[in-house]
Amino acid sequence: MSKSINRRESLYKVIFESDTPLGRVFDIFIMVLIVLSTLTVMLESVQAFRARAPELFWILEWSFTLLFTAEYLLRIFSNKHPSNYIFSFFGIIDFLAIVPTYIELLAAGTGYLLVIRALRLLRIFRVLKLAEYRKESLYLKAALSASRRKISIFLFTVVLAMVLIGSTMYVVEGEEHGFVSIPTSIYWAIVTITTVGFGDITPQTSLGKMLASMAMLLGYSIIAVPTGIITAEMTRKIPSSDSSDQSKRCDGCAKETSGKGARYCKYCGKRL
Repeated sequence: MSKSINRRESLYKVIFESDTPLGRVFDIFIMVLIVLSTLTVMLESVQAFRARAPELFWILEWSFTLLFTAEYLLRIFSNKHPSNYIFSFFGIIDFLAIVPTYIELLAAGTGYLLVIRALRLLRIFRVLKLAEYRKESLYLKAALSASRRKISIFLFTVVLAMVLIGSTMYVVEGEEHGFVSIPTSIYWAIVTITTVGFGDITPQTSLGKMLASMAMLLGYSIIAVPTGIITAEMTRKIPSSDSSDQSKRCDGCAKETSGKGARYCKYCGKRL
């Protein structure tokens, strides 16, 4: 019984931890598989490649699926609390990355579900758990968390500006110039302010062109504001981030806990 527990704990450290040699090798191996499987999905969508070697794509897809399935089951087996992993962000992504292939096997004609395989690319974010990237990822996470209210207010203000500009353009240009409704005019305002400029709807009157010019200039300042907010928060968080570097994963609840000199998990109380 104790040997089984020790084996599970050893497997857990290899699969979930990246600060050990084997854990690092495992994470890099999985990331290589993720990149290769995503490239396979992309190439398979090209008709010329798919028609030339359909059997090769079939073999590659099932090879990747079986490897990811084995990894998924090992993650569940090695975790003392499997539900913590199954219902986590990465657990759901891992499941969605393998299930379309099995659905295609059981139900013909559902090939469009294979597009979900591209979700495997999201798993590459596990690289942020590698030791040399942990500090930078914690900086970014802290900065985004601290700036979320400022950015929310900023985005709300931008939405109001787009509604006002779009409504004004609807009145100024009218339906004869393509601004057939206020929602369509708001769509034009979003395309213009974000500097995308599809060109499917354009103002024709002098007043409309003047308003469009103001919206374009406003777009450049809108792009700069969120960058400044996040940069300021990152600068503020970096000096005080030494305590964040002490984050560890609790063996009891499988959650990451932090705090300089912390000896017990703040979630379940287990000794770290």
